[in-house]
Amino acid sequence: MERNSSDDNNLVTRRPAGAAVFQADVTNALTRAFFKEWARVGFAAISLERVAKNAGAGKAAIYRRWSSKVNMASDLLSKVGIRFTELPDKGSLEADLLAFLRSLSRVLRHSLIRRILIDLHAETEREPLLKAAIQPFIEARRKRVMILIERAITRREVPPTIDIETAADFMVSALYWRLVVIGGSSDNQHLETIARMVAAAMRVGSPNDNKVETLQNLR
Repeated sequence: MERNSSDDNNLVTRRPAGAAVFQADVTNALTRAFFKEWARVGFAAISLERVAKNAGAGKAAIYRRWSSKVNMASDLLSKVGIRFTELPDKGSLEADLLAFLRSLSRVLRHSLIRRILIDLHAETEREPLLKAAIQPFIEARRKRVMILIERAITRREVPPTIDIETAADFMVSALYWRLVVIGGSSDNQHLETIARMVAAAMRVGSPNDNKVETLQNLR
């Protein structure tokens, strides 16, 4: 995931098709207003009337596009992309992890994304449409994780029997907790520490015959 210099540029709405194309500027204004309102008050308190007003449009402009707040949210989440950068091979698992974490941290520092994410996870338990809408984000993250793990397997840094799901959790959980859950900060030294610890955990936690040897090498 990669941020541009402007936070708003990180949320990219795909151009609508068909008759809605000529009103793309209105749709984009409503999109920006909706996410800003979500970040400000939380999903449950979003007022579509206030969203329309902040977008400089009438409430009817919303209902011509979406039938409800849930429908609007799920549709926009499915159409809004958070840009991912390709992660070139850095030569080692730890270096690859550091590049991944730097990319992720740039997104999690985005003020709108950070505030929306924590609210979104709560809302997905109540709204199946929202849960389905964020699936592309989950799959995109998993794809990046798989690339890193496949490289590490090729280099023989971790065995092919590694628990991929747990490894994926390790890759993002510490940084997510620091930036999103407790609202802390993360500098390059912190990212390097996470990358080093995650790489070590992936090696030690892998079911292989060299576990004891690996533990000794870490001391």
